[in-house]
Amino acid sequence: MTEQEKNDLLNDVKSYLRITWNEEDEDLSKMIDRNIAYFKTVTGSDVDFVNDGQNRQLLLDRCRYVRNHAVEEFEENFRSEIMNLQFRLYVVEETTNGTT
Repeated sequence: MTEQEKNDLLNDVKSYLRITWNEEDEDLSKMIDRNIAYFKTVTGSDVDFVNDGQNRQLLLDRCRYVRNHAVEEFEENFRSEIMNLQFRLYVVEETTNGTT
């Protein structure tokens, strides 16, 4: 992910969380990085949060849960979306590898 893409993602997260100040940008950037790592762990592959709106929305929602100290509820409330993401990435991977 380029610096511009990271900055755009940070701005989207700030907008989604209704944050208009810049004092928390460093903490928010770290939170975004941790959430991206979470999705990589959950899916077993890199996730496109730049070009895929569904993925980006899921990241925004995870950031909202982390920000509100309710991250333990995220997987329960977004189980179907996480499974859908895993399935879509699996299909893409299998198609790319030529096994489907």
